[in-house]
Amino acid sequence: SSSINQTGLLPHLSQPRARELATASPEMAPSLAHLVCLLLLLLLLLSALPLSAAASTPRSAPPSAPPTPLVPALFVIGDSTSDVGTNNYLGTLARADREPYGRDFDTHRPTGRFSNGRIPVDYLAEKLGLPFVPPYLEQSMRMGVGSVGLINIGGMIQGVNYASAAAGILSSSGSELGMHVSLTQQVQQVEDTYEQLALALGEAATVDLFKRSVFFVSIGSNDFIHYYLRNVSGVQMHYLPWEFNQLLVNAVRQEIKNLYNINVRKVVLMGLPPVGCAPHFLSDYGSQNGECIDYINNVVIEFNYGLRYMSSEFIRQYPDSMISYCDTFEGSVDILENRDRYGFLTTTDACCGLGKYGGLFICVLPQMACSDASSHVWWDEFHPTDAVNRILAENVWSGEHTRMCYPVNLQEMVKLKQ
Repeated sequence: SSSINQTGLLPHLSQPRARELATASPEMAPSLAHLVCLLLLLLLLLSALPLSAAASTPRSAPPSAPPTPLVPALFVIGDSTSDVGTNNYLGTLARADREPYGRDFDTHRPTGRFSNGRIPVDYLAEKLGLPFVPPYLEQSMRMGVGSVGLINIGGMIQGVNYASAAAGILSSSGSELGMHVSLTQQVQQVEDTYEQLALALGEAATVDLFKRSVFFVSIGSNDFIHYYLRNVSGVQMHYLPWEFNQLLVNAVRQEIKNLYNINVRKVVLMGLPPVGCAPHFLSDYGSQNGECIDYINNVVIEFNYGLRYMSSEFIRQYPDSMISYCDTFEGSVDILENRDRYGFLTTTDACCGLGKYGGLFICVLPQMACSDASSHVWWDEFHPTDAVNRILAENVWSGEHTRMCYPVNLQEMVKLKQ
């Protein structure tokens, strides 16, 4: 027992003191053994106690509960400004499922988002207390044909994203890049979702869900980039810019009416960004010192005006609906004109691309990308960086940096009683 005392129980004692204890009198040895036994017994009793008995033991705080969603769901219609992976399932050149896309996203992996990180609908979902909205085609493949039920529609009940890169208001816009889901087709998918939810939840519950949910619509750039500006089918011979804009606005209004018919009441309608400031057009039109292309921007401004007027007229005609028109052009120009305030080093050069302004060729390799995308306004030849998407989303939510949305921002919209 003396060797155990020296090496096992008393390693902290000096050698002389250890020898003294080891050669202690017989009367002392039992008292030490008793003490050790008592300590072991106490440890055993403590380990057997339920957690509630150990009241004095400090405990870590329980994980905070996820926030209560402000609306039941977020549904997204649009193009590459809001695509979160739809085109991953399509035969098209318009895909963002490869590096370096997504390198600064939450997962640091490409997801199909046309940015280095998040896009505006990701930030807005977070503001609403909702998870990131999954692509419709992904949900459809998981559900399978004809399968309807509470378990199967679980992935849809808090929202679905129908947006498809290269899609336009007109079905033929962007078709040279391959397959896409046009605005009309996306609205048809929303109608299919409504039917699936009605079968699983019942008509009354689905009506309530759609009335209280937010529908985010961001589409139209490709009707200019891949159709009108390229003069596909000699379109410029048949339509002056204002006539073409009116054609587009009327088509958007019809689809919003189709959504209204299935009880959609809260719509965020995004205007177009300053397309003429994108690196692609700075390069293509030979901008000398990064000046935006006024001809393109003037056409876009005219389209945005028509969209805003249409939305206000729609509200007047259907007073139980709310369409909030958000001027992406206005919010983007504020960033371009105040880059120092927002911390951007360049407003003309794409982080990922080739040629002057990085606008000559699309982003296809990690080696083409800059090291710090947060210092750039543009991620690739057409799409903004995560940093810009966050600012725009904050403006849509509350007008944090500059007012973009009329008559109300999203934060105000969700408080409206239906």
